[in-house]
Amino acid sequence: MLDADEIRSLVKNAQNGDEIAKNKLIEENSPLIKSIIKRFCGKGLEYDDLYQLGCLGFVKAIKNFNPEFNVKFSTYVVPMVIGEIKRFMRDDGAIKVSRAIKSLNLKINKFVNQFIIDNKTSPSVLEIAKHFQVEEGEVVMAMDSSRMPVSLYAPMENSKSQSNMLVIDGVDAQYNDESLMDKITVREILNGLSKRDRTIIMMRYFYDKTQSEIAEKLHISQVQVSRLENRILNGLKKKLS
Repeated sequence: MLDADEIRSLVKNAQNGDEIAKNKLIEENSPLIKSIIKRFCGKGLEYDDLYQLGCLGFVKAIKNFNPEFNVKFSTYVVPMVIGEIKRFMRDDGAIKVSRAIKSLNLKINKFVNQFIIDNKTSPSVLEIAKHFQVEEGEVVMAMDSSRMPVSLYAPMENSKSQSNMLVIDGVDAQYNDESLMDKITVREILNGLSKRDRTIIMMRYFYDKTQSEIAEKLHISQVQVSRLENRILNGLKKKLS
């Protein structure tokens, strides 16, 4: 893993036309690019195409990055890669699902959710078909439509509040760019920890384990876990500051 000084040096060399430096940056940051493009899988583009778009956005990030921005290069890369993919999807679009199929799929989803609440089990395709008085094949097609790619910039169906609302406007906040950058930053920090330190943080804050449970798992005392946890957290605070 490259440190901050090595990255700045490679970026500077790449900006001056050094292809080796540019390729090394892409190679070293390939996991970062792949983690970004995951959110766009299933939206009408092949994985290889998404990766190429991600690399294109990454190269633009190299070209435009300025150390005076006072941000980590990886943090600057994220919105550049996302923006490149969004522009392509907006300009080129994706396969569209018919209005009738999407409408039926929405109704089926509501029916299934209510059915599970009332009956503590999922309805069969036949039960769904009878409820909506359609053929079983139509039910399967409608339910499969949720996996069909839809353009993020297509008009949103059944939008009562804003007739010109786009699909991307209705995407849950948990998928916003800032949230993605936070997750990537956390992942990078965790990857920089030792195996033991990473295990402590993962068990304590991601799996909600007590210090005593962690101590038993690592065959050390609870006091040691407490001291290690404090040391790790103080180190993380310095990195984030």
